[in-house]
Amino acid sequence: MKAVKYMDENTLIKKSIEVLMEKLGPVETIRFVNLSRKKRMESVRRHREWQKMLNKDKFFNEIFGE
Repeated sequence: MKAVKYMDENTLIKKSIEVLMEKLGPVETIRFVNLSRKKRMESVRRHREWQKMLNKDKFFNEIFGE
């Protein structure tokens, strides 16, 4: 297996901005960079929301078979 070498963060950011500028132009690049990000739901709350939607019998059948 071939080892993977990652770019340093500054190089990654610089190249990404260059590509965005080339493909989208300056206005759309700035819009993209400034898009608001959704806040992550706290993990316990996320798990409880998942449990509310869960059909236990269907879930167990998918995992363990009937």
